[in-house]
Amino acid sequence: MRSAARLYAVQALFQMEAADISAARVTREFEDFRFGAELDGEEFVEGDAPLFRTLVNDAVTNQAQIDQMTDRALVTKWPIARIDPTLRALFRAAGAELMLKETPPKVVIVEYMDIATAFADDPKEARFVNAVLDHMARAANPDAFAD
Repeated sequence: MRSAARLYAVQALFQMEAADISAARVTREFEDFRFGAELDGEEFVEGDAPLFRTLVNDAVTNQAQIDQMTDRALVTKWPIARIDPTLRALFRAAGAELMLKETPPKVVIVEYMDIATAFADDPKEARFVNAVLDHMARAANPDAFAD
C-alpha cells in the first residue's frame, strides 16, 4: 500500500501541474476515484491514504526547498524547470518523503527508482534518476550516510 501511495503521489503531483488544480482537489479525486477503484476491468491498488496525503501536501508546502535540493543535484544547464514533468513530480514526491526522515533513504531511493523505471523508456534515464535521488537523500539526511 505504501508503494501504491508513492506512485499515486507522483501521478497526483503531475496532474496538479498539468491541469493547474489544487492539492486538495487532486487528493480528493485520487482517493475517491483511484484507490481500489475498477476501470475497464482493471483494478487499481488500494493505497496508503495518510502517506499519499502527506507526500502531496508536503511536496506542495516544501516545493521551493525540494526544487532547490533537486537543482543542486542536477547539472547547471538542466535546472528542474527543464526536466520532464513526470520526473519533476517524482523528484518532488521523493524529496517530500526524504524530508520526513521516517523511511530509510535507501528504501526511498529504491521505491522511486521502481516508479521511474516504470515510466522510463531509456535505461540512461533510470541511472540519471538514481544519481539525483542519491544526491537529494544525502542532502536531506546526511547522518543516514555517515560511515
